[in-house]
This record gives sequence, C-alpha cells and structure tokens, in this order.
Amino acid sequence: MAQEDGTKENPWQLKTPPGTAEYTMYKAEKDGTEILVCTVGKTVLLYDYRCLTDLHTMLKEHGDWMELGAADEQKPAKAGTVEAWGRSTENPVGGWYGLKKGLRGRFGMYVPPLMEALGLAEVEHNPKNNRMRAL
Repeated sequence: MAQEDGTKENPWQLKTPPGTAEYTMYKAEKDGTEILVCTVGKTVLLYDYRCLTDLHTMLKEHGDWMELGAADEQKPAKAGTVEAWGRSTENPVGGWYGLKKGLRGRFGMYVPPLMEALGLAEVEHNPKNNRMRAL
C-alpha cells in the first residue's frame, strides 16, 4: 500500500476476511485522539487508532493463530478471539476499541484486513472461522 493511502481523500480499500464485502478505512482525528474511520456501505464505525499497535503486540505475545470471532456489539464475543480481546477490560485501553455506541463491535471483521494490508499480520480468507497472526 502506498504511503499516501489511509487519508479521507485516499482511504484504504479493503475486503472482509471472507471477501464478501468491500469497505474503506482511513486515519482521522477526533477530540485530539487518532481514530480509524471505517465505512461499510452507509454505516460508519470508529475505532481507536492505537488498536493497530496494541493488537499487533498482543498477537506477537500470543505467538500463534487466533480466531477473529467477529460479532456485533449486542452479541457476546467468543472467548479467546480477536473480537473478545477488542472489547476486554484486560486490553491496553481497558475495554472497547470501538468508539461509536451501538456500533462498537465487528472489531474482528474490519481491523484484521487493514493490519494485513499494512504488513502487520497474516489473515485467513475462508468463508467462516478465519484466524490471524502477527508478522
């Protein structure tokens, strides 16, 4: 990916791990905090930008493949998945990396492809039960 990618004018063009949906992400700032703006159709989700570094660090420590386990905010996340970590009180931010109430989930669906595009992780692209690991 080119260095100039990831701006509002030139967002990252991504696909969900199964390849079933396209979406965009870009880095922005909100209230002095760096965020990721994820646009899926007409839906806009926001994630704390530090999730990229934090998730990469956690995956390196984990040392092996980890199931993505994507789930909407209203649904429980399967234990031991990237999604569960992205909302756990045990992660570096002490809770949700998703910033938009009601749309804080799907962390395990939309963040891993960006990490793959940035060369930080390897992500599986099966119809279901995809996993990722740090590079």
